[in-house]
Amino acid sequence: MLPQEIIRRKRDGAELTDEEITGFIAALTDGTASEGQIAAFAMAVWFRGMDARETVALTQAMRDSGDVLDWRDVDRPVADKHSTGGVGDNVSLMLAPIAAACGLAVPMISGRGLGHTGGTLDKLESIPGYMINPPDSLFRRAVREVGCAIIGQSADLAPADRRLYAIRDVTATVDSVPLITASILSKKLAAGLQSLVLDVKLGNGAFMTDRPDAERLARALVDVANGAGLRSTALITDMNQPLADAVGNVVEIENCLAFLKGEKPGTRLEAVVLALAAEMLVAAGIDPDGAAAHARAQRVLSDGSAAEAFSRMVDLLGGPANLLDGGSSILAKAPIILPVTVDETGYLTACDTRGLGIALIELGGGRTRPDQEIDPRVGFDRLRPLGTWIDKGDEIGRVHARTLDEAAAGAARLRRLYTVGEVALGPDYPIVSRISG
Repeated sequence: MLPQEIIRRKRDGAELTDEEITGFIAALTDGTASEGQIAAFAMAVWFRGMDARETVALTQAMRDSGDVLDWRDVDRPVADKHSTGGVGDNVSLMLAPIAAACGLAVPMISGRGLGHTGGTLDKLESIPGYMINPPDSLFRRAVREVGCAIIGQSADLAPADRRLYAIRDVTATVDSVPLITASILSKKLAAGLQSLVLDVKLGNGAFMTDRPDAERLARALVDVANGAGLRSTALITDMNQPLADAVGNVVEIENCLAFLKGEKPGTRLEAVVLALAAEMLVAAGIDPDGAAAHARAQRVLSDGSAAEAFSRMVDLLGGPANLLDGGSSILAKAPIILPVTVDETGYLTACDTRGLGIALIELGGGRTRPDQEIDPRVGFDRLRPLGTWIDKGDEIGRVHARTLDEAAAGAARLRRLYTVGEVALGPDYPIVSRISG
């Protein structure tokens, strides 16, 4: 069937057959379907949705558009985590080495920024020399010897997803449950995993802004993954403020280094990283329960084992061997770093987190089209968490920019994104709920 006929049927609300879905993904993969047709298909799915059968068929067709990895030569449980995307969400950078130090093999296939959310690959590319697309032999060596490797999709791994992912980013079709599910799970199934933990973001900085939608996505992901033979659970985590205290590529790498050196204890970021690590360890059978798994993850973070795993991974994949200790002199810096102060007194009570992701794009740290180059140096850091008391003139963060004009605009935008009020917020715990099969 012609691609336009499949688009028409989905546009009109029909349930596509497995053959139609497989045929369209084949056309997408071999170039028969144009970018316009792929965008139209994505928009039709966004409006009309897909039922469970269609979503499974889409996921499997995208998985089978390329190679499927085999890890029989690795003597560790093979596991991974995936986030649905947030702002200041650099969890993968710390979680992979923590899991590796605990005895897991983590072949993490990551993506670039999508919509207003940051991308792990964009962050890693800000490390000089780091290869996000290493030779397969080097990727496998890093997983065997270190226990983790964070890379991008190879040309042969779920190529259909890579093309669809880039088009969704610039056509306002990111926040579709079937498309998100198929995108995430096609890569994870192709990566040859034995278990997977999902971090589904909820809030004004997430693609899912209300709890029922987040739970629907989490349930779809867990059900499709388990149905395909991949053990899976999901945590729904809060994204009503940046997870880290930095938003941007270089600044989030710097945040990662500080975290691994034990400089971010007691933060929301630490709570999410360790909770996800515990889920991974239990799902893989390393620990019998969450308490034991959490203690193990905390131990490898505290004793430096996780930091060592991160350093070895970066070194093996082409980055500097001394990144952990020499990061401030190795990573590129923006020409302008401007403190951002406020004219009010009170508690920080709200943050327009999506707006913060958009502000990063406006600074040049994100994309408005798939082939656009980004500036890894720009962003925001030293962001104050919600609930913080501030006096007039206090700093709520810093903007990193290319010019004085862009820095001034970024600073003004940051001030507008935070709300100051008289009433303190209640206790904040970023883990909202857990979904299991």
